[in-house]
Amino acid sequence: MKARNASLLLAGSASLLTLTALAAPAHADNLREALAKAYNTNPTLESARANQRATDEGVPISRAPGLPSANITATHIEFIQQSANAFTAPDRNLGVNAQVLVPVYSGGAVRNGIAAAKERVEAGQADLRNTESTLFAQVVAAYMDVLRTEALVALATNNVAVLRTNLEATSDRFQIGDLTITDVAQSRSRLAVAEGDLQSAEANLIAARETYIRLVGNEPGELEAPPPLPGLPDTVGEAIVAALDNNPNLDAAKQRAEAAGFDTKVAGAGRLPTVNFFVNGDYSDFFGTLGGSLANQVDPNNPTAPRFAQSEKTANAGVRVTIPLFQGGLPAARQRQAGARESAALEDVIASERQIIAETRSTYSNWQAANGVIRSAQAAVEAAELSLEGVRAENSIGNRQILDVLNAEQELVNARAQLVTARRNAYVAGFNLLALMGRAEARDLNLDSGVLYDPTINADRVSSKMWDWDRDPEPAPKSTRTVDIPPANATIGPQLLPGE
Repeated sequence: MKARNASLLLAGSASLLTLTALAAPAHADNLREALAKAYNTNPTLESARANQRATDEGVPISRAPGLPSANITATHIEFIQQSANAFTAPDRNLGVNAQVLVPVYSGGAVRNGIAAAKERVEAGQADLRNTESTLFAQVVAAYMDVLRTEALVALATNNVAVLRTNLEATSDRFQIGDLTITDVAQSRSRLAVAEGDLQSAEANLIAARETYIRLVGNEPGELEAPPPLPGLPDTVGEAIVAALDNNPNLDAAKQRAEAAGFDTKVAGAGRLPTVNFFVNGDYSDFFGTLGGSLANQVDPNNPTAPRFAQSEKTANAGVRVTIPLFQGGLPAARQRQAGARESAALEDVIASERQIIAETRSTYSNWQAANGVIRSAQAAVEAAELSLEGVRAENSIGNRQILDVLNAEQELVNARAQLVTARRNAYVAGFNLLALMGRAEARDLNLDSGVLYDPTINADRVSSKMWDWDRDPEPAPKSTRTVDIPPANATIGPQLLPGE
């Protein structure tokens, strides 16, 4: 029994990160499936898509003031109290006015407003790219955290089993006088600490699985080892060049700066003339009440017609030119305000560029460091395995104390835990580096999720819409809920390690 538990602790250093838990769910997941599920059902990403569709509407909203408009106004009036001197006032009146207004020139406000709206649409699309890659980075981290914590629980479980066997063996040797009560106490203390570590590892596993459920939308099954990351840079310089060319945050900042420049031009148009064509048509009906007591008298010049016409129609057309002369400094204030915001947007571009450079360098360093830790930890695991084997052999002939065995076992556990964590950190850092370089989106990952969401389709669809009653379907959530998913647990199945 003792030898078997020792083999559990010693076996399989080359595949620690892939020790996955055979938990309650029977299905198996791989990283591609997890990313595809999050891509199709995650509420954060669906919300970002809906907000982008709202941003798309800025283009037709900005275009509308430059298009012809038509309206009809109908007014019915009942004259309840008339002036004593009003001999011909009507008792009631129905007035109908029809107007067509055609904007001709607005100082460039409409043209520049449309251009600003289009820039904001492109900025929003870049933001959507960033939301997508950020979500994928979170899913990758959650996926690797489940693998890591499952492996750590397996290590902690094996460690408890080994230390429990050691305590039994130490107690037996104490009974025959081969060891002292101190040796027994040391074994019991180390077992108690290992049991506490196991409880902490199980709590961390539950938290990791719940995070996975929140992001992906289903509980993790038997997770497969992740595939190698494609397109990682050879040098930090290569990573920075790619990030400055493709990072969505930087693209969004540049587009917002362009939009702010058009906003400044829109504000400056407030002091320029405007020109409009108009056509008006009016209809008025007094219902036979115009003229009071004289209403039924005939016109002496036209005996066959009433003296007062009880309805009339008029029409007119013309050009209206409005030239602002003085507006209390309002246009200048608006233009100064827009210019200040443009300056802020330009500074935001530099700030975003600085941040991306710093994050790329730091993430590249973390990725390289994690790879270095993997190599060191692998060497440490191999050395710790050999050390534990030797210490156990020397203890069996009395050359080593029980404390030396316990320390050697703990060193091996620590080395394996470090290797597991380093592999997780290296993979997550590598994916984050791809995200900073703009290479961690659905189009880059070849997700098996059907047709990928293309925000330009909706932008093109709504950009030229002009019909006032053109509506989309009623809003409804598209993401999936997790209320029916059972709470995560820390159960893991039997681990089949090499050598068993």
